Amino acid sequence: MNRRVLTPRNRGFLFLDSHPAGCRQLVADMWQSCPAPADVPEGAGPVALVIGSSAGYGLAATLAGLKRAGIRGIAVSFEKAPTERRTATAGWYRTAATADIARAAGRDMVFLNGDAFSDAMKDQVADLVEQRFGGRLDYLVYSVAAPRRTDPVTGATYASVLKPIGRANRTKTLVFDDEGVPEVREAETGPAEGDDVEQTVAVMGGADWERWIDHLAGRGLLANGFATAALSYIGSSLTAAMYRQGTIGAAKAHLEATARALNERLDRTVGGRAVTSVNGAAVTQSSTAIPGIALYTGLLRGVLGEGMVPPVRQLAALWDQLTGAAPLALDDEGRIRLDAWELTDEVQTAVAGRWETATTDTIADLADLDWFRAEVRRLYGFSVPGIDYTAAVATDVPWPDHTS
Repeated sequence: MNRRVLTPRNRGFLFLDSHPAGCRQLVADMWQSCPAPADVPEGAGPVALVIGSSAGYGLAATLAGLKRAGIRGIAVSFEKAPTERRTATAGWYRTAATADIARAAGRDMVFLNGDAFSDAMKDQVADLVEQRFGGRLDYLVYSVAAPRRTDPVTGATYASVLKPIGRANRTKTLVFDDEGVPEVREAETGPAEGDDVEQTVAVMGGADWERWIDHLAGRGLLANGFATAALSYIGSSLTAAMYRQGTIGAAKAHLEATARALNERLDRTVGGRAVTSVNGAAVTQSSTAIPGIALYTGLLRGVLGEGMVPPVRQLAALWDQLTGAAPLALDDEGRIRLDAWELTDEVQTAVAGRWETATTDTIADLADLDWFRAEVRRLYGFSVPGIDYTAAVATDVPWPDHTS
């Protein structure tokens, strides 16, 4: 068994190794912080599929679904196994921990590792729904953030980019040096060129979500009343040029258009529903890559403190609405809004004021930097309370076995 003492090694917000015990404890903490469980007898919960289940809001959707809604079913993610030289990805360890929690809770949950964009994975999931879960799927939550996608029909590979549309964007951004000292810089990103928008929409838009629905419907696996939600984000006007008005925003607009088309179709065919769920800000492996988002999130925490709503509580609210435990609350665009706590005028005015005065000299007084740094490290299993990081830990944790 490969046992090592692991210390964080990083390049900016990207860490080279992950800590298995820290990732396990992080998942356990999320489970504990999820609101009280649903009263669902063992083996009687709805059958759900979570695509993109190992990180961020997808992980929160999986844990909240297991605890709050009593789901059973399938979770799909794409993670790297441990090697002699490197640990597994953090999502690998988080998935192993989630599988143990599901088993202890009496929830039959299968965890698959592979390319969610591929037809092979869609076939594998459909086979499991048919053979293991009674041939009917009640819910599908789609939470995929990927750098590229290969179309299984044409074989074309598309790559997503983070760029503004129309003109270059200059924004404040937050970085940390090798010693962890914060610096507020100006970052300029050139505008989308050529087919950047189309490429990003092909990866991050609704095309694959719709293919999943097509595939499952084609096998006759959608239950009456089937509901599906794709997870999204809108965010603040402070980050809009790079996010909602940029290439990623174009993909999110396509995702929402897909939801409207799917909603009409599902209502007609199975009395079902499709929505996008707009979540609030959080520190995730995807969000830290977007210029300006780190600074904004740190300032938001500085304003709200414990008033920030963690992902697992947001996703518990989503499951309540999907299952009918709470009324379905949609905005004028047909979206479930879980971000109201973030986008009030009072909060946004306070964050904007801090944004204007944020410099390297003032940032420590304006943002909760200790929280932000710890949140980034916790994405990889470091800085998790209760873990002895001086102790050697086994890194060759197996992927959950679903054959039993």
